[in-house]
Amino acid sequence: PSAPRLSAVIMSVVEHVREMAAAGLHSNVRLLSGLLLTMSGNNPELFSPSQKYQLLVYHADSLFHDKEYRNAVSKYTMALQQKKALSKTSKVRPSTGNAASTPQSQCLPSEIEVKYKMAECYTMLKQDKDAIAILDGIPSRQRTPKINMMLANLYKKAGQERSSVTSYKEVLRQCPLALDAILGLLSLSVKGAEVASMTINIIQSIPNLDWLSVWIKAYAFVHTGDNTRAINTICSLEKKSLLRDNVDLLGSLADLYFRAGDNKNSILKFEQAQMLDPYLIKGMDVYGYLLAREGRLEDVENLGCRLFNISDQHAEPWVVSGCHSFYSKRYSRALYLGAKAIQLNSNSVQALLLKGAALRNMGRVQEAIIHFREAIRLAPCRLDCYEGLIECYLASNSIREAMVMANNVYKTLGANAQTLTLLATVCLEDPVTQEKAKTLLDKALTQRPDYIKAVVKKAELLSREQKYEDGIALLRNALANQSDCVLHRILGDFLLAVNEYQEAMDQYSIALSLDPNDQKSLEGMQKMEKEESPTDATQEEDVDDMEGSGEEGDLEGSDSEAAQWADQEQWFGMQ
Repeated sequence: PSAPRLSAVIMSVVEHVREMAAAGLHSNVRLLSGLLLTMSGNNPELFSPSQKYQLLVYHADSLFHDKEYRNAVSKYTMALQQKKALSKTSKVRPSTGNAASTPQSQCLPSEIEVKYKMAECYTMLKQDKDAIAILDGIPSRQRTPKINMMLANLYKKAGQERSSVTSYKEVLRQCPLALDAILGLLSLSVKGAEVASMTINIIQSIPNLDWLSVWIKAYAFVHTGDNTRAINTICSLEKKSLLRDNVDLLGSLADLYFRAGDNKNSILKFEQAQMLDPYLIKGMDVYGYLLAREGRLEDVENLGCRLFNISDQHAEPWVVSGCHSFYSKRYSRALYLGAKAIQLNSNSVQALLLKGAALRNMGRVQEAIIHFREAIRLAPCRLDCYEGLIECYLASNSIREAMVMANNVYKTLGANAQTLTLLATVCLEDPVTQEKAKTLLDKALTQRPDYIKAVVKKAELLSREQKYEDGIALLRNALANQSDCVLHRILGDFLLAVNEYQEAMDQYSIALSLDPNDQKSLEGMQKMEKEESPTDATQEEDVDDMEGSGEEGDLEGSDSEAAQWADQEQWFGMQ
């Protein structure tokens, strides 16, 4: 008579564990289930197979919550083995219709959910192949939308595009408003019209969803690299009263302006998005990079600190901090911070570009090339990824490879001001193609007279030809509607060449007010001071040498101070 009572007590213990798990008391579940599993090990008859299965799953869930993923996987594996044994015994011995067994079997944790949790563990452990294998083992009809979504993302990351498309489509079949699945399909070159056809019924049946077809159209343009039409379409959405001030749309606009080389509007949109959502993280790595390029290092530092306070588990704060180090010429530290960002998010394009640029500036060009190629694989429509790779080729005197790459970009992304300028940049490196460079730059400036990179390259060409007056006219025209440190500095150089000392000094001063760390503007001013007072030239030269050596010492110090980061080389490697 005592045995049934013990069984009733034991069953209620498992129910208590289940209730605590449902209530989110993970630490309590971990302690109690651990003790009960030890009891079961010492007396195998104490719990039924189904009770052991439940205890193993709840214990594994608590380990998952504590981020002990490897341990959780081992317990989930044991649970699945227990479930397999349970299935065999239930087939051999059919249910007796016992009233107590029915509710127990109904509340058994789902085997499919266990496999999903295992796949989550594997992704956290960066074992994507194992995650795909466990989810692939689930029959198609039993796959829930979240399983298909995870599979689609894993297939995409592994380069299995066809399987990824199939899984995304399955998500949309089950949940036609899964917008991230729509973006996944568009990123895999599925036509916008085909994607829109999968949502047409839901758009027509629900009021106030007429914007969705325009939204799909906008992001179809984004993923084909048609930045102008993407900007126009998102602007038309953003102007609609119901979608005005949407942070995601503003972030997309900021990113598109950045891709189109319109840094001023990009910064403006990022600032708007940030004001609407002070906890925004997405896109802040690009924003930090733009601020750093403009010499606003104090703003970059403040942004980095703010982002770290929001979350240090995202790549963005590390990238922003890395941009601050990079533009402070602390390349070893920038390398470390870029590597840390990649460790947190291997798909972070900005982290790959930061690390690649740091490696290039440290003279490790071949390693830099690997990172820029990975960035291109992840973002084939982003021109800055190709620019980084081409700079690497030019740094290693591989002009032929640079030319092939620039021509491919020109053909793939179309003839716009940016691709024309990129091709012209490579042509300028070869004396044979100087005239071609000139033609390309003229075309670029006809399309966009204010495009800074084209203006800089054209000025470089005019400087070689000593056509300073033409250069001054070009730069004054470009500066009529914008202010840029580099343009002011180059204008100062040209004015100095034609002996317009006072105006040259004014231009250098403006350049330094925009970027106090601009070394070349400082050098220009120092050169002027020497020319104005030749009697003191020798004395000043000595002072300059002393200052120069001190400055170099500081830079070297900052790098040697961060050399500890460089020692962790195996940690930097692409995984």
